Amino acid sequence: MDAAAAPGVCPYRLDPAGADQLAENERLRARGPATQVELPGGVVVWSVNHHEALQQLLADPRVAKGPEHWTLYREDRLPEGWPLLTFVTVPGLTTSDGADHRRLRGLVSQALTPRRVGELAPAVRRRVDELLDGLAAAAAAAPDGTVDLRTSFAYPLPMAVIGELLGLRPEQQDRLHELSDIVVNSSAVPGASAAAARDMGALLAGLAAEKRAAPGDDLTSALIAAREEQDRLTEPELIGILLQLVIAGHETTLNLVCNAVLALLGHPEQLALVRDGRVPWSAVVEETLRRDSPVGHFPMRYALEDIELGGTVIPAGDGILASYAAAGRDPGHWPDADRFDLTRSPLRHLSLGHGPHFCIGSTLARLEAETALRELFTRFPGLRLAEGAGPRPITSFLSNSVTGLRVRLS
Repeated sequence: MDAAAAPGVCPYRLDPAGADQLAENERLRARGPATQVELPGGVVVWSVNHHEALQQLLADPRVAKGPEHWTLYREDRLPEGWPLLTFVTVPGLTTSDGADHRRLRGLVSQALTPRRVGELAPAVRRRVDELLDGLAAAAAAAPDGTVDLRTSFAYPLPMAVIGELLGLRPEQQDRLHELSDIVVNSSAVPGASAAAARDMGALLAGLAAEKRAAPGDDLTSALIAAREEQDRLTEPELIGILLQLVIAGHETTLNLVCNAVLALLGHPEQLALVRDGRVPWSAVVEETLRRDSPVGHFPMRYALEDIELGGTVIPAGDGILASYAAAGRDPGHWPDADRFDLTRSPLRHLSLGHGPHFCIGSTLARLEAETALRELFTRFPGLRLAEGAGPRPITSFLSNSVTGLRVRLS
């Protein structure tokens, strides 16, 4: 499908499997601050890949999140079973604008208070300690003495935290993780992502029914009870927000922890800085977010009118990707952009968003990642990559991380 490609311009075809995002992002930046890209199904949209252009876009009132503003969606020209459709259509914070978005964000903010996040800190630390005990036991029992850090540590931590936050049972957490992986897989077969999203919605609807019948001290119960000027969340809004919180609340933090560990192990001089207390662990989190954004390309925004970005015009009605990973290594903004440098200052990256849609769970994500990294490297100062364990990228251009991270603890 040729979705309004610019005359005389060949859109860059993004690899659905995201096999080499670093090289792809370099090619995208070379094409300018904004360039057309082809997504699965032949859908053509714009990728914004320079830092300044993306910062402008994220705060531009001429850009919307509601899919009704996208010509291809409005005219029913998207392929059947398109794998990214969930990101476009699910009701909630990431698909609403203006007063409606402010209403939803206000209701979520009433439930996701700083007090609630602060109260999670001891639980995060306890869960980290338990997982580190498990890591040591798994490594000791393994014939080769290695363990997959992603599977045994980086994954269960954020899922356990989001599970405790939302009031999910362990079996619900595991099923949601399986389904979330399918939803963010941009190379999924047609219809698979939509089917996974439906199953997630059904599971979360069941959770909401449980919490209505027996409210608890959890975010789901708080969202059900939250109101703004007597206006409660509708059922589709509630389920959509829960789905977005599950995906963002564990996929992003999972990738962040893995990317940070890889960066530190690959830059021992930077690891020494944080070990010696010359820079704080928060600097590791922020520089990882900048250099190795957990999100590669995030769909979708729409131009309400013609928008000029660095000499390129995005026509009204076109779709736009926020290409966080590309912007994070923009050499036009960051000196020595590929270098992992914990002393960068100031470090105002865009990986958690900017403007009205800034990540509402950013405080919790930073708390989890900082606690996980500090305790991991404190407990296992000899941590290193296992021999021959070259990490493979996730099969998606939405996520930006690795499928496994096999390490030796000492």
